[in-house]
Amino acid sequence: MNFVMVALGVVLAFVLLCIIRAVKGPSIWDRLLGLNLVTTKVLVIIVLFSYLNDLTFLIDLAIIYALVGFIGTIFTALFLMARVREAKGDTDETNSGGV
Repeated sequence: MNFVMVALGVVLAFVLLCIIRAVKGPSIWDRLLGLNLVTTKVLVIIVLFSYLNDLTFLIDLAIIYALVGFIGTIFTALFLMARVREAKGDTDETNSGGV
């Protein structure tokens, strides 16, 4: 039980570091990566909390949270790529690789 509490504290420290990365940047891709890492760390916290309190239904919520976080990251990256292309003036759809 003490090991799990120490692991929870370490993960919370990592969440704070990832939030700093998401806020500071320097590029928008670093911020997106920081937010993705925060999502992953929150997922670990949910699983550890579920283990500590013997609440198995939280594992289902963690799986749903992981899927929503993944889909959100993909759509955000696609949106950002479109904005970068638009800013560069690259409207040639043949070089987009189908995206």
